[in-house]
Amino acid sequence: MQVNSPTGTTVLDTAPDPIVGQPLDRVDGRLKVTGGAVYAYEVAHGPDTFYGVLVQATIANGRITDIDSSAAKAAPGVVLVLTHENAFTQGTGPIQQAHPVLNSAEVAYYGQPVALVVARTFEEARAGSYLVRVTYDVAHRGEYSLASGLDQARVPNSPGAPPESAVGDFAGAFASAPTRLDVTYTTPLETHAMMEPHATLALWQGDKLILHTSNQMLDRGRASVAKTLRMDQENVRLISPFIGGGFGSKLWVNADAILAAMAAKQLNHPVKVALTRQQIFNVTTHRSDTIQRVRLGTDANGKILAIGHDVYSGNLRTEQQFEAAADQTRTLYAGANRLTRHRLVPLDAPVASAMRAPGEAVGLLALECAMDELACGMGVDPIELRVRNEPAEDPEKHIPYSSRHLVECYRAGAERFGWSARNVRPGQKREGQWLIGMGMAAAIRGNVLQPSKASVHLGPDGVAVVKMAMTDIGTGTYTILTQIAAEMLGLPPGQVRIDLGDTAYPQAAGSGGSFGATSSGSALFVACDNMRGKLARLAGMDPATVLLEHGNITAGGRSVSLVSLVGSGGVEAQGEIRPGAMQKKYSQQSYGAQFAEVAVDADTGEVRLRRMLGVFTAGRILNEKTARSQAIGGMIFGVGAALEEQVILDPRFGAYYVNHDLAEYHVPVHADLPFVDAMFLPELDDRANPLKAKGVGELGICGAGAAIANAVYNACGARIRDYPLTLDKVLAAMPSEA
Repeated sequence: MQVNSPTGTTVLDTAPDPIVGQPLDRVDGRLKVTGGAVYAYEVAHGPDTFYGVLVQATIANGRITDIDSSAAKAAPGVVLVLTHENAFTQGTGPIQQAHPVLNSAEVAYYGQPVALVVARTFEEARAGSYLVRVTYDVAHRGEYSLASGLDQARVPNSPGAPPESAVGDFAGAFASAPTRLDVTYTTPLETHAMMEPHATLALWQGDKLILHTSNQMLDRGRASVAKTLRMDQENVRLISPFIGGGFGSKLWVNADAILAAMAAKQLNHPVKVALTRQQIFNVTTHRSDTIQRVRLGTDANGKILAIGHDVYSGNLRTEQQFEAAADQTRTLYAGANRLTRHRLVPLDAPVASAMRAPGEAVGLLALECAMDELACGMGVDPIELRVRNEPAEDPEKHIPYSSRHLVECYRAGAERFGWSARNVRPGQKREGQWLIGMGMAAAIRGNVLQPSKASVHLGPDGVAVVKMAMTDIGTGTYTILTQIAAEMLGLPPGQVRIDLGDTAYPQAAGSGGSFGATSSGSALFVACDNMRGKLARLAGMDPATVLLEHGNITAGGRSVSLVSLVGSGGVEAQGEIRPGAMQKKYSQQSYGAQFAEVAVDADTGEVRLRRMLGVFTAGRILNEKTARSQAIGGMIFGVGAALEEQVILDPRFGAYYVNHDLAEYHVPVHADLPFVDAMFLPELDDRANPLKAKGVGELGICGAGAAIANAVYNACGARIRDYPLTLDKVLAAMPSEA
């Protein structure tokens, strides 16, 4: 099915006792809390499994002149030391297409893998890794930090959204605008900090490779492994039924998978490789830091006449992916004259790539604080300023929105949060040494549909088994797919089994970009709709008039059990979804409004979040409980971005990340989060997909950090444009009267 026209009335709209949308408990929850959910590194494959440990480069850039692995090879239990001298010849390409490791003597960044020590136990492999001696020819000093490399910035050549956009005469309109704001915001390097480290168990069966690996997009991963190892895709199988979080760090195949595969082939033994938390910081991807200039020109009433957003981000010299932090600026607010530009600085640093809500997560930290600055400077309520600049259509594409209820989010959030109690002047509300303030921001995240397929088999036992190469990274995919199948086939959820995480199953979009649930769910919807047609014909009924419920199919006063129709072999149906005209004719996003109240210590500058509320619209909500959980999780992500998270770079040693563990890379904990709540307003988007749903997974982070930063300003008058808002910055920016 290609989505070329709006979706009409479906079973999901007319079910008398709906399952989709209900707060069904996670169907995989019991497995996870009892240890029954097996993650990549936990897969057992007998005592013949060997273990690999990485050795990393200790220079910023240069060339390996010698690797002395003799001591390691002689160490107890060590069976292989893999280096560029004995590794496979590998295919190359950007990280989205290939991930060669140990493919040359060149060192491109600090921490790059330079060897893999494999032994009979993990402890022996780790001990052996300490014995590898690497000699380098250190190259000239490279470029390690974004700020120092701006003179080398280039226009990125990357697939997807164009790096630049222009409408009207921005320069002229900005220069002549009665009110102008020209500010620069910076955001730091960030890492994903997911719970489960990257890990792989590799084993070969003849010329066929099986990887039990932690990967968010298995079909893309399969293609990447095949290209890297120069294999036919049909001979590569990736299995990943459970993933302990990813946030984008597992979108691409990483070094653990490729190294495990090469070692397993050479040894003819299964090989496990897991990255340590410290290795993850350099060996996998991260979010680039950004430098963002936002310019807003308005008339006397605050209506935007000119809006400009310039973004600098950095990446490894061979990569073209940039942080698209100005993308939301192209559609969020009205304005006749517009300019957005992205520039990429080539660095001698690990690869920068997607991290939860790439683009909007950091772009809104700048844009939404700039809007707050503009509102406060003009004496206009921040919500009212946004309402005045609400567009009637996409201001750059000049096409209608598929659905947009952002103003409703503002209004509902303001009422529920008590926005009217906010003091307009900063620093006016005090409780002891604590200065209290409120802030808000808009949330927006693009909605995309990706090609996906699904199969559903209804067996003689009355159980429907769904198969697809989709993944569940902790978001609740197993649960929402269970609900869709149960609703469509008239079965209780307990009679639905979802099999995910295997490239032997029908191709699926995977988890990322907030498109996983709607893409895989739409494919399943189509498969189940086809199954309904097959069952109706077997029963001699009109598919358009049948009702499926309680394990029966009914029409015209006649009811037949499904089990009696399917026979001993059962019935199977396939489904496929593809984006079509609706994605081109309509601008599609999910929306929300973020509200935060903070307390700032007038003596120390410490910021404490007191409460937070997000009000969102995202089409049909597939599961009330998991959607709210996703939204709250994203908001907590935003708390970290605003107040805590920052990878510290020590350029004396190249792209050396000083705080490369969870003891020093700070993320929010329970004590930081006294009250965080989220709610969804009713909405159906019939132009998005057959489910009439939109993406939820990344929406919660969008705008969350900006709401906190704006609340800090309202509390104490400190307008900070360099994230995170640590107490030293707050103290320096706080007016003396506070």
